[in-house]
Amino acid sequence: MLLTLGVLLGAVYAVCVLGLFVYGVNAYLMVALHLRGRRRPRSTAPPLAVWPTVTVQLPIYNERYVARRLLEAVGALDYPADRLEIQVLDDSTDETTAIVIETAQTLAGRGLEVVHLHRRERAGFKAGALAAGLKEASGEFIAIFDADFVPPPDFLRRTLPHFADPGVAVVQTRWGHLNRDFSLLTVAQALGIDGHFAVEQAARARSGLFLNFNGTAGVWRRTAIDDAGGWTHDTLTEDLDLSYRAQLRGWRIEYRPEIVCPAELPVLVTGFKSQQRRWAQGSIQTAVKLLPDILRSSRSVWVKYQAAIHLSYYAIHPLMLSVVVLAAPLLLARPLMPSPPLLTAVGLVFGLAASGPGCLLVYAQRVLGSGWLAAAWRLPTLMVLGVGLAWSTSLAALGGLWSRDVTFVRTPKFGIGPTGGQWRDKVYAGRRASSALVEVVLGGYCAVTAWLYWRHGEYAVVPFLLLYTAGFLAVGSLTMLHTRWPRWPRRRRA
Repeated sequence: MLLTLGVLLGAVYAVCVLGLFVYGVNAYLMVALHLRGRRRPRSTAPPLAVWPTVTVQLPIYNERYVARRLLEAVGALDYPADRLEIQVLDDSTDETTAIVIETAQTLAGRGLEVVHLHRRERAGFKAGALAAGLKEASGEFIAIFDADFVPPPDFLRRTLPHFADPGVAVVQTRWGHLNRDFSLLTVAQALGIDGHFAVEQAARARSGLFLNFNGTAGVWRRTAIDDAGGWTHDTLTEDLDLSYRAQLRGWRIEYRPEIVCPAELPVLVTGFKSQQRRWAQGSIQTAVKLLPDILRSSRSVWVKYQAAIHLSYYAIHPLMLSVVVLAAPLLLARPLMPSPPLLTAVGLVFGLAASGPGCLLVYAQRVLGSGWLAAAWRLPTLMVLGVGLAWSTSLAALGGLWSRDVTFVRTPKFGIGPTGGQWRDKVYAGRRASSALVEVVLGGYCAVTAWLYWRHGEYAVVPFLLLYTAGFLAVGSLTMLHTRWPRWPRRRRA
């Protein structure tokens, strides 16, 4: 019985590490595809002779600190006013609505067409707002910007010429960062986002693989939205869902990394965690929904494989968590196992896989011109943050397998940009730290497990366990810190 238990633990552990190996190796593949694609000349699109009508959709919900900044940036777009419609899709329940009305009146006074659509019920959340706005939109093309983005004035003039290709459904641009250096938390997030946009999106686009519209900082061809079935709200990642449905219909996504649209990064770890939970649950929901159609499609096995990796990527978090939780029981069960070297071999495989995403992120900074060394010293920050999110993100990813909950939890923004800003004493800051205690406990568990491995002479595994120790303790502590600052109601004096 005990021997069977030991073998079972080892088998589960090995399967989890194999899964991590698959995702880790894919990071190396993305780098290789990007290197190969850089040798191919990029197409250029000449300016259009006649500029089409464009509707700019701005879905917002309780964004008092950034709504004015967004509308003013869109109002400054260099585009013929008679061919531009600005739609503010406002689901707000606070003073954001008054700010929108005031700013919209100012823009209208400058000759711009601004339509303010205020819904009293958030049916379908962001997807519902986009769908409702599309029914009223007059544009042939639909540009979408989330509240935390600041599009540059030439955004439309640089993206629209790429629709000269009738097969292009959407033009996606690269995200920039308004507050990259605000804190170590924003530095880490910027590194992760740069890896996705500088390497992964470009590699997928140049290799004919499925990629995704990122929900903002892009322009859709309206007929492509309609042909793909429109916006639906049965997943938390309506952008990923529509992107894949459009590509399954034969449409193509044009990715232009040279066009940069900056945005405000979350400055609270609680906001970052809620964002990651939404992306994790939504991507797994989309995988469950669309992978059967993808596998039945006429695409090559390679394209289908990469689509499966792409859609299921957040499975990496429950795999990481499982490896950590099983580490101590597996060590104690080693005398019962017929193959003692298994643990060491598995640890080496895990190390190889764990290095893949890091290599991709450092390479991304090289692509963006920041240099290898400038990225390398910041990489540990992202590694600590990434593994520290494993608990909350694992719950979300696993929930995506069976949960039909599509409650959209917004990521709070505070108007922090290149000139600075602060979030303390502002509304929208989190007040609950439900996962912090679990993360701190996991950090302690990893520390004890690292000590056990050291005592047993298994030194190769210790650095990874210490990384998880630092990650869980850091994220748990930050969660507690970021939920203590908001002002609590003062007690009245007798």
